[in-house]
Amino acid sequence: MRQDIGGNKLINLDYIMQKINIADKMNVADLGCGAMGRYVFEAAKLAGRGGTVYAVNILKPILEVVGRRAKQENVTNIKTVWSDLEIFGATKIESSSLDLALLINILYQNKKRAEILREAIRLTKKNGRILIVEWKNIAIPFGPPSETRVKKEMLIEAGKRLGLKMEEDFEAGQYHYGLIFTKL
Repeated sequence: MRQDIGGNKLINLDYIMQKINIADKMNVADLGCGAMGRYVFEAAKLAGRGGTVYAVNILKPILEVVGRRAKQENVTNIKTVWSDLEIFGATKIESSSLDLALLINILYQNKKRAEILREAIRLTKKNGRILIVEWKNIAIPFGPPSETRVKKEMLIEAGKRLGLKMEEDFEAGQYHYGLIFTKL
């Protein structure tokens, strides 16, 4: 029997934040942010008041939770954006405006992975970075079924075809890999 363990809890948050090196005044988007806004709130601290962090999701209740938490914690540089990432151009963030786009544990949940990647690329500025974190394709009794997991090699090839330069391939935790691309 498959246990449902939230994948984001298995990813080393501090290590990821070190890897992506968010600096003051950066514009960052967590595309497919979760209800806890785990990466959104960490990114908001690092980007400071001069930066903007977009929490993007297709589920409005998730955005409401993130928005409420931002208000409660008086975090003013977080903006929630409702979007279907599978539709190119649907995300209401200016094209080529992001320093960093995060796609963390989202691609395995979607059939239109190339469209989501294209949307992340559209939003990212030249020399901006895209971080992808996904489940490793290994046999474990929890997490998504192996047939829905995204093969790292496929992402690396797709990135090249879509005009991205592969910068780093790293372990994002015991069950996840991470890829950092730069938009050319």
